[in-house]
Amino acid sequence: MKHRIKLQVVLALAAISCAACGNLPGRPTEASVSIDPDNVADFNLLFKSNCSGCHGAEGKGGAALSITDPVYLAIADDTVLHKVVTNGIAGTSMPAFGRSAGGMLTDNQVDILVRGLREHYAKPDVLAGSAAPSYVSTDAGEATRGAAVYETFCVSCHGPAGKGGPRGSSIVEGSFLALLNDQELRTLIIVGRPDLGAPDWRNNVPGKPMTSQEITDVVAWLSAQRPRFAGSPYPTAAKPAGVHP
Repeated sequence: MKHRIKLQVVLALAAISCAACGNLPGRPTEASVSIDPDNVADFNLLFKSNCSGCHGAEGKGGAALSITDPVYLAIADDTVLHKVVTNGIAGTSMPAFGRSAGGMLTDNQVDILVRGLREHYAKPDVLAGSAAPSYVSTDAGEATRGAAVYETFCVSCHGPAGKGGPRGSSIVEGSFLALLNDQELRTLIIVGRPDLGAPDWRNNVPGKPMTSQEITDVVAWLSAQRPRFAGSPYPTAAKPAGVHP
């Protein structure tokens, strides 16, 4: 009996000793152990770390178009989403995030982002029976027709010649157009910016949704306003004495 009590005491002391080891000074805690970036598989963490800086919390209200907008998710299929996240959009502010294109995300993490966008934000009935314009245009469009389209659908917000109006800013500024390629302009016109009060393609004129061709043509008109070099031409000014051309 005495031996059994003695053994129980020894085991209890050993257990206490082992428990105390976990609190030794300098011993890493679970929270302090570094996470292997390649093994991060949580959608919310990946989105917050890689997307929210430009697209805003939950993909809304950022500097860039909302990628959680159900209309956007309805017109952009998984192939498009994979390509945009992986490769970025050349000539715009959208960088490449896929490791194969010089970014930091693995193919699996790109898959998690695309799948998570669908699972969290897609709405099957968002188009409400409307036939959405194609995500990609099938032709280059015609700027002259686009000017007429602008007068019908856009001038009430963005003003004459797109230079700004009572409900919308200028959309022909060189610096603005330099940040968006023609595909991004098309996407923006189709999806709109509800967070900024800009409607989607169905609601610029009540009861008169824009056709795919009209969107193509107004993009051609906008593209024609894009300067070769953003910020130029510079204002003409007299050169100070001693400055040569």
